[in-house]
Amino acid sequence: MMIRIFFWMMGFGLAVSGGISTIAYLNIMTAGKNFMEYLVYISDKTECYLLPIGLAIISLSIFFPEKKNIN
Repeated sequence: MMIRIFFWMMGFGLAVSGGISTIAYLNIMTAGKNFMEYLVYISDKTECYLLPIGLAIISLSIFFPEKKNIN
């Protein structure tokens, strides 16, 4: 159970840092760029990949089946 909590917290931290970076890059839309150009721009930024990686780790820590002890 403690390992699940550790991975959940690690995924949460990664998702938060990736989400903040993704939101911070929204400022390029005020420079006259459209949404597709924004998506192309953030696809080049490695720190924006932390959001989906963090969400995947959170999902795995919640939904991955727990090992059953058969005695």
